[in-house]
Amino acid sequence: MIEKVNPEQINEEIQSEVADYSGKSLSELSELFQQFATSAERLQNSKEAEALKSAFYKTLAKEKEKLEESAQNVFDAVEENFKALYTAFKKEKAEYMKQLDAQKEANLKAKQAVIEDLKALLEKDEDVTATFPAFRDIQNRWREIGAVPVQAVRDINQTYHLYVEQFYDKLDINRELRDLDFKKNHEAKTELCKKAEELTQNENVIEAFRELQKLHDAWKDLGPVAKQYREEIWENFKASTAIINKKYQAYFEGLKEEQAANLEAKAALCEKVEAIAEQEIEDSKLWNSLSKDIEAIQAEWRKIGFATKKENQKIYDRFRAACDKFYERKREFYSEFKNDMEENLQKKLAICVEAEELKLSKEWKKATDRFIQLQKEWKEIGAVPRKKSDAVWKRFRAACDEFFAEKEKAMKAQKTRFAKKTSERVVSEKDRLIAKYRSLEQEISTKENNILFFATGTANALLDSMRKGIDSAKKELAELEQKIREMEAAKQEKKEE
Repeated sequence: MIEKVNPEQINEEIQSEVADYSGKSLSELSELFQQFATSAERLQNSKEAEALKSAFYKTLAKEKEKLEESAQNVFDAVEENFKALYTAFKKEKAEYMKQLDAQKEANLKAKQAVIEDLKALLEKDEDVTATFPAFRDIQNRWREIGAVPVQAVRDINQTYHLYVEQFYDKLDINRELRDLDFKKNHEAKTELCKKAEELTQNENVIEAFRELQKLHDAWKDLGPVAKQYREEIWENFKASTAIINKKYQAYFEGLKEEQAANLEAKAALCEKVEAIAEQEIEDSKLWNSLSKDIEAIQAEWRKIGFATKKENQKIYDRFRAACDKFYERKREFYSEFKNDMEENLQKKLAICVEAEELKLSKEWKKATDRFIQLQKEWKEIGAVPRKKSDAVWKRFRAACDEFFAEKEKAMKAQKTRFAKKTSERVVSEKDRLIAKYRSLEQEISTKENNILFFATGTANALLDSMRKGIDSAKKELAELEQKIREMEAAKQEKKEE
């Protein structure tokens, strides 16, 4: 239940700048509405409630768009909670307005009764000196009565002031009493002038303007002052009024300029995000990098103040649409990327199976050529899921290592057997060099392939050692080739002799 309306606290709807709730999450908006629903001014600030409601349902619609229809019910509980808060507020507001309307009707009847008492006072034949205290009491009663229904304000005030003027016309017969009243009115209006002048120093221009309206209402309820002071005191009051009105107007003019600058800054950020959202991006690193750029732009957006009320929601919708487009494209990319990685995994697993079968082959030349081809195919296949990448790589490398280790053993055994030919029968120096040349050539080919393939994840020191070994073998190969050529040249010269 709401508290009973106090006649002195009947106010019009609070006129204030409605906050910008764009960019808030559903939970944040629900929390903000809960805070609003317990605030002291909630019943005079229905615009704030409607702004929160509008922002909540716009955000809810956008969040639902991101999900499949079957999954949209995840927001049901959040929506029901907000709806319950809003319904409770509307019920409280309706009860408040009902009481407010009833109080205004009661105030109207009270003011009508005051006017009837004033009319009766005018109709009395008593000396005005005797009736003046009653007139003063009527004025005080009038001021204490609160607001009336808006449609009755003009008529009730005009009627009241008409009878007040008639009383002062009657009072003119008794100059002493009239002058006393003029003096009291002058003192009251002088005090209003003083308060108005103090308001000109108030830096809160909205508060100053609001308080000024109260002073004007009080001024209207006061009677006249002596004729010689009327123009002067009104000019004083009007001068302070002009200063406050000018500041009030300047404040909103400055606010418009600031809001226009904010709109321009926000439009520039929209253009940045729109440009990013249109880029052709095929690399996950670039997606991550641009995501950080978007986050930085969003942080910059939050630092910028409001645009004009007319444009603020439009520019936010434009910014949100550009961000949504970027993240939707990112989701699509990673969805396709995930499928591609799964296909790549199956391809690499197939290579592992073949390599594990091939590692048992003793056809060294044929098997070596196929391993080299498998290694090339492996490199051409794209990324696989990170969790399985290391395991599948180790599996393939183990098969390769095992094959080449067995091949190296076989090659060493062949060299041993060759040395034992050499020892059992005489072989020409040229044949020995050629055999060594071919063996070294095969060794270099194998090492070059291995260093190319196993470079990933291998320590730099080991790679340097492998490269030095290859360079040394190539140097030895070149020397063997030169010796063989020299032998052939010598043999040819001998024949010619």
